[in-house]
Formats: sequence, C-alpha cells, structure tokens
Amino acid sequence: QYAHPAWTSREGFATGSINALAQTPDGYLWLGTVFGLVRFDGVRRVVWQPPVGHTLPSDDIESLLTTRDGSLWIGTAKGLERWTGAALVDYPQLRGRIVLRLLEGGDGTVWASTLGFGGDGRLCAVRSADVRCYGEDGRFGDVIGALFEDKKGNLWVSVVNGLWRWKPGPPEFFAMAGQRDGLQSFVEDDGGLVVGTSNGIRTLRGGILRASPLPTDTPPFRTSRLLRDRDGGLWIGTHDQGLVHVH
Repeated sequence: QYAHPAWTSREGFATGSINALAQTPDGYLWLGTVFGLVRFDGVRRVVWQPPVGHTLPSDDIESLLTTRDGSLWIGTAKGLERWTGAALVDYPQLRGRIVLRLLEGGDGTVWASTLGFGGDGRLCAVRSADVRCYGEDGRFGDVIGALFEDKKGNLWVSVVNGLWRWKPGPPEFFAMAGQRDGLQSFVEDDGGLVVGTSNGIRTLRGGILRASPLPTDTPPFRTSRLLRDRDGGLWIGTHDQGLVHVH
C-alpha cells in the first residue's frame, strides 16, 4: 500500500552516503551527508550554508536531531553544533570529536555519543550551555552504537560488548556476548526492549537477549536501524537485506 519515489545521484540529488535524517517544524527534511548538510522540500534539494562568518566543524555530517524547541542539532566528524533558525551555536567541549548519535531526553537534556579510539568513546549530556561528558575511564570502549530512552525514563546506551542502563540511579551494565557490531538500535514493546543486533532482532528482558520471532520467510540480516510506527508496525533498516516491515 506504499508508494516509493526515489531521488538518486543520477538526478543530481546527492553525492556520497546519507548518514542521517531529520525534519524540522517548518516541514523541511534535512539530510546529513559526507559532503555537507542538505535541505530538501520534497522537490528541490539545497546544500545548506551557515550564516556569514560561521562554519560547521566538518562537512561530514554523522547525526541529526530536531528537538522540541525546533532546533536542529548537527553532529559532525569534528564536533557538535545547534541551528536555531537564526544562529549557529557551537559546543567546544565536543570539538574535534566524531558525534555519532543524538537523543533528546524527556527532561530536555540532549545526549550525544562520540566515536573514539583506544577506548576513548564518550557520552555527553548537554543542558543549555552546560556540557558534561562521561567515559574517561574507558567504560564505553571506542564507540556507542545507539541511544534510547524508554517510557519509564531509563536511558539505554549500547556498546560493542553490551548495554548500559545509564540513568536513573547508578549505571548498570549488561554484558552481551557474540555481537560483532554491538547493538545498533532500540524500540520498545509491551514485553521489553526490541534490540537490533548483528544477526537480526532480539528482545531484552531481565538483562537477557532472547530471540524475537519473525515470519519464516524473512532472510537473515544485520540490523542498522529500528522504528516503531504509530500503528505498532516495526520497520527494520538492514545492512544487507534492504528494508523489512513487520506488521
């Protein structure tokens, strides 16, 4: 029942990979590409330019987030910026870092995860102008694969070898063996968390990953992203099997 229009590099739409998508309240779609930030109105694409006298830390856009106040947060390969529609706000605490994931919590805190090397991955909480980063002790390894806040307000943070329940209360770690790419994405259902893994999807209950049943004709896949729609359907973006829709 779905139509599938497509805009490709052949039509001059974009070059290089598209790493992130976000939509602002004015209806524009924003695409984070390896060659800059693109604004799209459904017909025409425009490469976005910062205000005169300002630049993004990098043209390699890794993550995007629209927050409830209408701001567009821009995670790049060299730092984090926020576009208010009138001004570009810089966060020097993240300068030089690859900002992979962005999430707005229920209390308005924006959480940003960064890629590091040699166990230098960080989780940063941005509250207005205050920025606090965690991970100096190497607990996140090199990379945080996904961020998710559930209906109870728990913040979940995935790393290569497991999963942190970061707040509220003291952080708690759940080891998850056998995941070559870590846990890539989360959605919630009545029975717990549905988790995207390197070999399909699993349900997390009591700190244990259990197989999540799919139709028998679904081929094996590596999960990239998960989305639960308003009708309860599950959309699974994969690395190797296209887009999977589970009703």
